[in-house]
Formats: sequence, structure tokens, C-alpha cells
Amino acid sequence: MYISASSSLLRASRPTLFSSSFKTLASTLLPKSSPSSFVNHRSLSFVRSLRCSVPRWSHGVDWRSPVSLRAQIRAVAPVIQRLERNFATMAAEHSFKGILTSLPKPGGGEYGKFYSLPALNDPRIDKLPYSIRILLESAIRNCDNFQVTKEDVEKIIDWENSSPKQVEIPFKPARVLLQDFTGVPAVVDLAVMRDAMNNLGSDSNKINPLVPVDLVVDHSVQVDVARSENAVQANMDLEFQRNRERFAFLKWGSTAFHNMLVVPPGSGIVHQVNLEYLGRVVFNKDGVLYPDSVVGTDSHTTMIDGLGVAGWGVGGIEAEAAMLGQPMSMVLPGVVGFKLSGKLRNGVTATDLVLTVTQMLRKHGVVSKFVEFYGDGMGELSLADRATIANMSPEYGATMGFFPVDHVSLQYLKLTGRSDETVAMIEAYLRANNLFVDYSEPQQERVYSSFLQLDLADVEPCISGPKRPHDRVPLRDMKADWHSCLDNQVGFKGFAIPKEAQDKVAKFSFHGQPAELKHGSVVIAAITSCTNTSNPSVMLGAALVAKKACELGLQVKPWVKTSLAPGSGVVTKYLLQSGLQKYLNQQGFHIVGYGCTTCIGNSGDLDDSVASAIAENDIIGSAVLSGNRNFEGRVHPLTRANYLASPPLVVAYALAGTVDIDFDKEPIGTGKDGKSVYFRDIWPSTEEIAEVVQSSVLPAMFKSTYEAITKGNPMWNQLSVPASSLYSWDPKSTYIHEPPYFKGMTMDPPGAHGVKDAYCLLNFGDSITTDHISPAGSIHKDSPAAKYLIERGVERKDFNSYGSRRGNDEVMARGTFANIRLVNKLLNGEVGPKTVHIPSGEKLSVFDAAIRYKDAGHETIILAGAEYGSGSSRDWAAKGPMLLGVKAVIAKSFERIHRSNLVGMGIIPLCFKSGQDADTLGLTGHERYTIGLPSNISEIKPGQDVTVTTDTGKSFTCTARFDTEVELAYFNHGGILPYVIRNLSKQ
Repeated sequence: MYISASSSLLRASRPTLFSSSFKTLASTLLPKSSPSSFVNHRSLSFVRSLRCSVPRWSHGVDWRSPVSLRAQIRAVAPVIQRLERNFATMAAEHSFKGILTSLPKPGGGEYGKFYSLPALNDPRIDKLPYSIRILLESAIRNCDNFQVTKEDVEKIIDWENSSPKQVEIPFKPARVLLQDFTGVPAVVDLAVMRDAMNNLGSDSNKINPLVPVDLVVDHSVQVDVARSENAVQANMDLEFQRNRERFAFLKWGSTAFHNMLVVPPGSGIVHQVNLEYLGRVVFNKDGVLYPDSVVGTDSHTTMIDGLGVAGWGVGGIEAEAAMLGQPMSMVLPGVVGFKLSGKLRNGVTATDLVLTVTQMLRKHGVVSKFVEFYGDGMGELSLADRATIANMSPEYGATMGFFPVDHVSLQYLKLTGRSDETVAMIEAYLRANNLFVDYSEPQQERVYSSFLQLDLADVEPCISGPKRPHDRVPLRDMKADWHSCLDNQVGFKGFAIPKEAQDKVAKFSFHGQPAELKHGSVVIAAITSCTNTSNPSVMLGAALVAKKACELGLQVKPWVKTSLAPGSGVVTKYLLQSGLQKYLNQQGFHIVGYGCTTCIGNSGDLDDSVASAIAENDIIGSAVLSGNRNFEGRVHPLTRANYLASPPLVVAYALAGTVDIDFDKEPIGTGKDGKSVYFRDIWPSTEEIAEVVQSSVLPAMFKSTYEAITKGNPMWNQLSVPASSLYSWDPKSTYIHEPPYFKGMTMDPPGAHGVKDAYCLLNFGDSITTDHISPAGSIHKDSPAAKYLIERGVERKDFNSYGSRRGNDEVMARGTFANIRLVNKLLNGEVGPKTVHIPSGEKLSVFDAAIRYKDAGHETIILAGAEYGSGSSRDWAAKGPMLLGVKAVIAKSFERIHRSNLVGMGIIPLCFKSGQDADTLGLTGHERYTIGLPSNISEIKPGQDVTVTTDTGKSFTCTARFDTEVELAYFNHGGILPYVIRNLSKQ
């Protein structure tokens, strides 16, 4: 039987279970036997939490309605009666029942009840950062002295003293956010977990999301067609042709799993949709109010922090555990207080501000910390400006860049179509629970771990690049910086172009028209990414630049691949309302689609003539984009210099045609009157932009846009999917493949293990990103993944991207370490996705070498420098190495999410001691490595020292980066997913 749902936002029609916080129910419903003794009481409580459960309501109701959720679902009387009985019983049993307080409505009645922080009468709470108060409220509300204990609550209240001690706390987010690149493998994992439950003789329907899951399909659209009025439809047609199987799989998941909402392709970018539509700010569930919080499988989930919703990126496997009711174990973070004062100068954009903040915070060091913004300057920042800063938290390394809710937040909620009564409820709750900032009142002094300050007037126009987001370059220094990059040795700020070759000109014919490229020529100019397309001031600013250029007679060269990819349909509406879209079109910035596009490498092919001119003349081609990542090889294989810039600057650089320009002194071009046109001639004032924003961005636009996406689009609505709860795997599919994670799995955990006589698969330096480890972009024609696809009859034009094929482990294993810009020290300077097979000395693709090691029964490890795994929160950057047989990674330091992902897949993360690395220890990567870890998990402690020895006689000590007891439990089980399955099966 097949069903075809006409609605795009697919909601479960029946209630599901959620984890209760109540001890008495747990004790009456659970077996008396206790789990293994090596883990604390919380880390193996997953099964028990599922036993004490009540119906879960989320996406089946209209959360915007001023009526309480309980009233909305009154019609389901029997279930509600049971819920209310349980509610009354459980409320009486709750550890903090004494502070459950009514929140009255101004006109009588109540909004609901809430766990009141002021009612605790603890002066320490008044000094807590707002971001920590959200963790505190969650711990109190979920406290059952089982998954969450009173001791955990006390740790958070005593944050000032406990945070420096790196104490562990549990956290239960209110919801989970996915995009399709990470969402497909998550749904694949859920599907194969159901199979594993089945094979263990347990109930496969125990695998179901227990919190609301929102999945936005935004990562699949590519810029195949640009500079065309028909680009949106043409690119969507190609998107569906390539991804029909993936989309049908996601649609199946939305019907097979409860509590899962899917926003279809063409709707917008996940984080902008989250900001404008999905973000609740305050939940009102079953008569209990509490702050919205979210973890997402995209590192830029932090964008929602700009709205005062605590959210951050996690690995896909960690998100799957959160979906299934597992509390997240995290180290109670330090909080950096970032004071903003003053006002941005005329002509300075939010993008200039965020690039400045990113550089400051990178220098300060905020990895694994929260950053909380405050100060008089907050009133000068729009919500969209705040969201831009919050979005780039991963680039400055913080877990969150948090802006507490204030009047600006409330104004934004009204602008984006939330009802007045809903906004009134949000304000009333947050004020009552001391979670609201009112800058018109005297401020209680808060305690922070450290402080930074920025006068907004000190921010100047800038861009970042050419290879890292935090390498900020003031616009006035750009020409000099570019020439130093040409001179410098190959590195983050160097291309090592000989002096005599720096002025090379590559002449070619572009569709019959004479054309030329030089080092620094702009070949891609993309207004892209939720970082900026959610901000009307920079979007309309870009349109004003285009308008002024058109009026002066300037024109972008036709061989520059220009594109505009808004993060939601609202952008199109206000560009049309302003009358400015036509000027963007005249400069080639036609709308190409509603998704991530160039920001994640979906930039599409360059024209053959341009690609040939770059490749044949070894030109350092440039891309200028309004994105958040510019790691080498990410944006496009042929653009070795990639600069992050505001949308108006993207248009300006497209017009100039090169990054090798001093905008203060050199003209951008020649106008229709024959006179030189300078940057200052096309740059709009802050006042000009503000006027257009005021007249063009209207609340009705948000309402009509999001009403439309609930109806879907014809191509999505026509997808037919099976109604079964178990997925029927097609062995011939090259998109969706049953992964081998649970093959031969038994109920007995494999236990802890060390590593013996392992070979080094790869030897890296610093800043190896998840793009290097598991690229999301195009599949190179000579790669192992391409060979696999060709053998299965897939033509090159249908390869699609690695990101789109994350539902197929065979492709993704072959795509691991397949980045064409990979620098592996074993290759002595050669760049590319290869390595040396140590026993034979042969140079092979990384995949072929890994398989040869596996076939011979040899384990492998990876050596790395600092910031290993930085960039996107990409679970395949851990899954891929696991499938290749990698047992451990030894690095100077790890990016937060990636380290967690490695643990989640059973890979041992080790850190060199301070001041040491592979080079200082004299390690070449040609040694064999033995890592001495006990086989009994009870003998391993978080952060303990581990001895590594080599067959050459060297010995050194590392820190085992299992940071919590829960992570040790995962390691004992071979990873987080086997851990969850075994515990669920014990019910």
C-alpha cells in the first residue's frame, strides 16, 4: 500500500511518548535489576525513562495559538483524561513541586504553570548569565533524581564555582532541528536501528522521536542555472531529478516516525526558517511553560541564539540520541561576557561586525564556551544583526553566541507573524522567570568567566579570507593583503606564486566574446547563506548597490557566475516590494533557489571556457560570497581564494571583477559617461538602507510565506511513499543503503579496548576541517566514489554531491578524506586525497589504502595538529573514518562537536600534552602505534593519561578525551547508537 500526502509539513496524527521526570512512576513500572556498575545512575537510565511516559503533543497543534495546548486537544478526551491524571500525580511527586507557579493572564485565568527560578530565593541565581539560567530551568523541570538529580541542579546554581571544575551536567533540549544533508543519514540510522531492534527480538516501534523534530530540506539545490529569470524552477527541476529517491525517503520518514515535521525543498534555509517560523521562544505544553531550546545537526543552529532561544550544533548521532530521549551529557560551560557599546558608523554592515567579532573571539579563545552579549550597544542592533552574529558561533569556536530576549526580540516576533497574544504570553513568562532583559531598567550585575568589549563605532568595512573565516582583512588593506598572499608560502594566507608569474593574463573566448582572467579575478559572486540572507538591511543594501551601478552604467562581466539564493521567500517579497530586484537581475543576480547553494559548495559548474582558462594557466581564481565558511576546496574546486563578504560587497567585487583592488583609490569601472566610477559612488548610506527596510519589510510577508509552505509544492506532493514502519532497503540504490553498523550485534557490549601495532593512515597539520575529512561538495571524476557509482551505471552528470549521498555508506566511506585540497605529511608536500601505504610504500587513494590495511587485519590511527575537525558538525566525518578502520585520532586539539562524534562512533580521541605534537616528538607517521587502554571500562576515567608507544622505541603520554562518564559508556558499547539499542531492548 502506498500513500501520497498532500501536505508539505507532515505531522504525526497520533500522540507519542515522552520521557517523564517522575521517580515514583519509574519505580513502579521498571524492572528492579540495575545496569552495569561502571556507569553512573543517569547514564543508563534511557530505558527507564521510556517506561514512565505520557502522550507527547507538538506538531499536531498550532503552537502560535493563544489558547493553551491542552485546550486545543480537548477533543481527544480519553487521552487527555489520562494525561491530566498523570499530570496531577506526577506534579505532586516532582522534586521541585514547591516552585511550580501559576502564570496569570492580564484579563483573568492563567497561561499555565511554570517552575519559578525566583521562588528558589537563591541570590546566586540573580548573578547567573541568562544562558546558564536556561540550563538551570531545564534541569529543575526535568529533575527526577534519576536522569537529572538535585545535585545537577545545585551544580548549575553554583555555576560560578563549579564551571571552572569542568563538571558534567545532563541537558534535555526541547526539540531537535535537522537539514536534509544530515537529516537523511539520521533517518537512515533510525530506520536501521528499527531493523536492529527487530533482529534482537524487541519492538522496533520503540525507535521513535520523543521530542519535536523539524527537518528542513535546504542543502540539495545547486546553482546549475544562473543569470536567468527561470533559474528557480530550472534548478528545482534538476534538484528533484537528482534527489527524488532521497526526498521520497524523507517523506517516508515523516510518516513512519512520530513527532517529525518535514519542510519540503524550495522553502528556505533551515536556520532562517527556524528564526522566522519554527522558533517558539517559549513552549506551552500540557499547561506547563518553559523556554524553547534546540540542538541541531548543522553547526549554524546557533543562529536561533539571536532570538534568545538556546541552541547549538551537535553531531548527527548525538542528535539521534536526543530524539530518542537520551539526556545530553555536557560539561557545564564557562560564559564569556561580551559587552557592546556605541553604534555602527555610516556604511558599516552587520557582516563587517560579525567578521570583527569572529576575529576577536577566536583570539580570545572560546571553544566549548558560551558567549553572552550585553550592554548599551544591544539597542542599536536589530534582531537580524544579532542573528548574524549568533550564526557564526562555530567560526569563532563558541558553543553559543547568546542574546537574551528583550524588547527587540518581541518586536521581531510580531514582525514575523507571531500573534500579539502569543508574544504577550512569551513576555509574561520570561519576565516572571527572570529570563527577560529590560534595558530601560537598572541591570543586575552578572558574573561571567571572562569579559570582552567592543565599541561598535570601531568596526570598519572588511572581508575574510582567502581560506579561513577568522582571517579578517580591513577593506582598506585588501590590495596589499592580496599581494602578500601571492608572495607567501602555501598556507592559510599564501599561494607561493613567483613574482614573474603574478601578472599573468589568461585570455580566452567566452561564448564568442574576448575575455581574460588574472590572479584574483572574481569568477563566482554569490549572495548566499542564512548568515546574511536573513538580514533585510544587507540584502536591500546589495540591491541598492546594484541600482546605483545600473544607473551609472556599470555591468558585471558575463563570465562571473553571479547568483542570489535567499533563505526564505520573505526576501523575494521585500525585494519585489522595494522595486529593487530588477536591478539585481540586470547585474546577473537572479534568484536561483531557496537553499544553501554556494555557501556549502553547491555552486554548480563554472562555464567550460572559464574552467579551462583557470586550469590551463594555473590561475588563482576568486569567489566572493556572503557565506560563513571559505575553507579551501569547499566553495568550488577551481576557486582557491574565497572571501566572505557582506551582500553589498559581493555585488561591488562582482562589478570590479577582481579582489586585487584598492576601493579607496582605484575605480571599480568606467561609467556610461566615460568617467571613472568609484566604490563611494555606489555605496548606500545607512539612512538609505533603513528607509527601504522600513517601507519594504512587512509582517504580512512572513505570514503569507509560511502559510504557503504548509501547502507544499507540486513535485513534493506527488511523491508516493510506502506506509510501512520498517524500511524496505533497495540493494541497488546508490542514495539510500543499509549501513553495516549493527551487523552481528548482540546484547553484550564489546567492551573497552586499546590499539595495537596500528599504522598511521594520515599525518596532518593544523586546522583539518570536516570538509577535509568528509567533503559535501562535488564527486571528483577520478575518485573511488566516482568509480563505485560508474560501476553501478551512474553517469557522471548524475553523480550529484557527497552531501546528497550521505544516505549511502558505500559512497561516503569512499568519500572520506577525498577533499582535493587535503595536505597529508606522508606525501611530502603533494596536495590531494592520497596517502602512502606504509608496508608497501605505494601511493594510493586514502580509501584504497585503508581497505588494504583492513583486509590485512591491521588497525590504523591518524595524527593531527590543532583544531582537528573544525567546521561543520558533520557526523560522516566520524562515521567515515570508523568504516575505514580508524581506531584512534591523536591531535593537539579537537573541535568540540567532532570530538564528541568520534566518541559516538567508538573512535578514541587522544590529545598530545601541551607543547607537544607529532613534529616535536619526532613522529613521521611511518611508525606503528600501540595505545595502552584497559579492557575493563571501570579502569578508565574521563581525561586520564594514556601511554602511546611506537615500534621505533618512542613513548609519549596523551590525554584520553573521553570527557564524561557517559562517553565512556558509549565507548564500552562501541558507540552511542549500539548503547541506545541495547538499553531499549532491555525493556
